[in-house]
Amino acid sequence: MKSVLLIGLGRFGRHIAMKLNNLNHEVMAVDSNEDRIKEALSFVTNAQIGDSTNEEFLSSLGVRNFDACIVAIGDDFQSSLETASLLKELGARKVVARASTEVQEKFLLRNGADEVVYPEKQLAAWTAIRCSSDHILDYIELDEEYCIFELTVPADWSGKTILQLDIRKRYGINILGVRENGKLNMNITPDMVLGGGKSILVLGQQKAVQKCFRI
Repeated sequence: MKSVLLIGLGRFGRHIAMKLNNLNHEVMAVDSNEDRIKEALSFVTNAQIGDSTNEEFLSSLGVRNFDACIVAIGDDFQSSLETASLLKELGARKVVARASTEVQEKFLLRNGADEVVYPEKQLAAWTAIRCSSDHILDYIELDEEYCIFELTVPADWSGKTILQLDIRKRYGINILGVRENGKLNMNITPDMVLGGGKSILVLGQQKAVQKCFRI
């Protein structure tokens, strides 16, 4: 279990708080809006109304004691930038901030943020990849080159074993798991037979995956 300081309870911050709560992490939420604080009380450990750009207020929260500080302010970039900078000055272990543009991303990384989350950019990439082929069920970008895809098993693969397909040797792609009837099996063996109704999780270079699955 980790302790997280979450600043900003707009739609983005609220979803983060709810997910952290589901994962049994402790969340201290901060927002200048009293109504947002009241709405979040059921799924955060503690909450305070305050201005995160006020150094005295931010210092009173004991930011050094949190495993991570998330700046989820989405409607006021100046406040987001100032908050990220203050958190780092006050000794925050890890500062994660939200950006809406590439320019904001650059400024945040230069002024206190250890990591930047860019939801619009990430969702756009996911949507473009997901819609580029009927085979693709899910997609996770690991870096600029490598990705994890979940894809339906191609018709011409049906009835063949992983060893027979040998896509690791032919394309440099690793099969991480096979999903059938909603259940994911990560215990992959060379004699495992693929077929209809199954999907596979593969790891590899995006270009290699596109070539292998004719995307």
